[in-house]
Amino acid sequence: MSILQPEEKAPARVAEAVLLLVALALGMGGMWMVGYSLEDGLPEGFWTYSIVLAALAFTMHIVLRLRAPYADQVILPAVVLLNSVSMAMILRQDLDGINGANASRHLMWTALGIVVAAVALFVIRDHRSLRRLTYTAMVVGIVLVVLPLIPGLGREINGARIWIYVGSFSLQPAEFAKIAFAVFFAGYLVANRDTLALAGKKFLGLQLPRLRDLGPILIVWAVSLAVLIGEKDLGTSLLFFGLFVGMLYLATDRVGWIVIGLAMFAGGAVVAWSIFSHVQLRVNIWLDALNPELMGGPSFQLVQGLFAMSYGGMFGAGWGGGYPEYVPFAFSDFIYAALGEELGLTGLLAILLVYLVIVQRGLRHAVGVRDGFGKLLAGGLAFVMALQLFVVVGGITRLIPLTGLTLPFMAQGGSSLLANWIVIALMLRISDAARRPSALPTRGALAEPVPAAVSNSGAIEVGGPGVGPVQAGTEAGAGRNTTPDDATQIVRGVDL
Repeated sequence: MSILQPEEKAPARVAEAVLLLVALALGMGGMWMVGYSLEDGLPEGFWTYSIVLAALAFTMHIVLRLRAPYADQVILPAVVLLNSVSMAMILRQDLDGINGANASRHLMWTALGIVVAAVALFVIRDHRSLRRLTYTAMVVGIVLVVLPLIPGLGREINGARIWIYVGSFSLQPAEFAKIAFAVFFAGYLVANRDTLALAGKKFLGLQLPRLRDLGPILIVWAVSLAVLIGEKDLGTSLLFFGLFVGMLYLATDRVGWIVIGLAMFAGGAVVAWSIFSHVQLRVNIWLDALNPELMGGPSFQLVQGLFAMSYGGMFGAGWGGGYPEYVPFAFSDFIYAALGEELGLTGLLAILLVYLVIVQRGLRHAVGVRDGFGKLLAGGLAFVMALQLFVVVGGITRLIPLTGLTLPFMAQGGSSLLANWIVIALMLRISDAARRPSALPTRGALAEPVPAAVSNSGAIEVGGPGVGPVQAGTEAGAGRNTTPDDATQIVRGVDL
C-alpha cells in the first residue's frame, strides 16, 4: 500500500464528478433495461428515480467541495454506484409485483441517508472531536444493543429479535451500535494500546494481558453473547466481536490478541450451540441445506438463492430475465442472490470489486491520517464493512452459516442504509484530514527548508526570534563551508 501524501491545494474534484456520472449512468441504464424487459418501455417512475438520485449524488458532491475539499474522490461514486444498481433491482421486483419490494421506499431511505451524511460532514468538522465521546459511545452502543430485548419494544421477526417498534416506525439498533462501538474502541485503544501490547506475561508465545486491562474486552464479549443468545442473531454478534478484535490487532500488532479473541468467541458460540435450538438449526441448515426435510422449511430460502445464482451462470439472465419471486426476501436479505441471477458471476464479482475499492480507500486513509485515533477509527470502519460483506456473502453462498445481516447500500431497508451512509461520512471526513496539508512534516520526510540569516561572525540565525545562533561547522551546519558571504545559506534537516 502506497503512502498517502497530503495535497498542496484543494482539488477541483473533477474526477469525482465524472465518476458520479458513470455510476448514475449504470444505475439508470439498469432501470431502463428493466422497463423494456418487463413493460416494453420506460418503467413507471423512471425519470423521478433518475433525477432524484442524480440530485442527491451531486448535492453530496457540492457538500464535499464546501466542507471536505480534500476528501477522497472515489468513495462517493462507488457508494452511489451500489445504490443505483440496487435501485434498478428493487424497481425490477416492484414492477413484477413481488410482495415487500418498494422502490419508492428504498429511494426515500437513500435520500435520508445522504442528507444525514451531509449533516454529519457539517457538524463534525474534525474527527478527533469524537474522541471525547469514548465512554459515552460505549454506553450508547450497549443501550442500542439491549433495546430489542425490552418487552413491548423489541419484536421477533423471522426468528431474530433485532427490531424495535415505536408505533408504525421500526428500527434495527445494531446497525447504529456498530458505529458507536467503533468510536469507543478507537478511543480506548489509542489510550491503552501500549499497555495492551507490552504489559502482562507471555504464555506459549502469546502476550497475555493483565486482568485489569480485560474489563472492556469482557464487556464486549458479554454483549456479543447476549446478542447471540437473547436476540438469536449470529451475524450481529460476530460483527461486534470481530470489530473489536480487528481494531485491537490494528492498535497493538499482536497476533496473540486475535487468537485470544477467536478463542473467546468460539467458546461462547459452542456453549450457545449446545444449549439453544435456534443456533443448532442455523448450523444444520449450513451443513445440510439440501436435506429434503429442511428444504421445505428452514433451508428453503438458502436453497432457492443457490439455485438462482446457478441459473445466472457466468453472465446472467439479463435485467428482468430472472425469477426473484422464487427467492424469499430477494429485495433485502437475499438481494445478492437476485443480482447473481440477472447479472451472473461477472456482475457479482464487479459488485464485490466496488466494495473492495471502498474498503481499500478506507484502509489507505487510515495509513495516511496523522493522529492515532483517526487511524484506528478509519481502519475499524473499513474493517467492519469488509466483515459485514464477508458475513452476508458467505452466508448466501453457504461458506458460513446464514445470518440476518444485510448487504450495505444495496438491500432495501432503512436502518442499514442510514447507518452505512453515516459510516461513509466519517470515512470521508478522515480522508479529508489525511490529504489536507499540514505544517508538520510527514513521517520519514525532512522538514521544509527554513531560511536563515547569516551574521558577520559566521553564525547562522535559525527559526527567528528566541532561537540562539548555530555556529558554522557544528552539527546543524556540518558538512557545509558557511562563510559571511553565504547570505542565502539554508539549514536543512532541522527537527521541527
